[in-house]
Amino acid sequence: MTQPLVTIYGAMWCGDCRRTKRFLDQHGVQYTWIDIEQHPAAASTMAQLNGGRQSIPTLVFTDGSVLVEPDNRELAQKLGLG
Repeated sequence: MTQPLVTIYGAMWCGDCRRTKRFLDQHGVQYTWIDIEQHPAAASTMAQLNGGRQSIPTLVFTDGSVLVEPDNRELAQKLGLG
């Protein structure tokens, strides 16, 4: 199995998180979803990635880069989707 390209820290009540998941699904991008409501320890990891902020969605890519609250255009650019 191929390693997911993205780890998403988010919550299901978050509209931007749902939009991000939908975008990745539509483009066949593999990801790992971490719901910070279900995994409180992940919330502190996410905050460290965001300089202490609790901003979701936070996406961590296999190259180590991080995008916080990206729109679809930013995601497409990062993933080379045109």
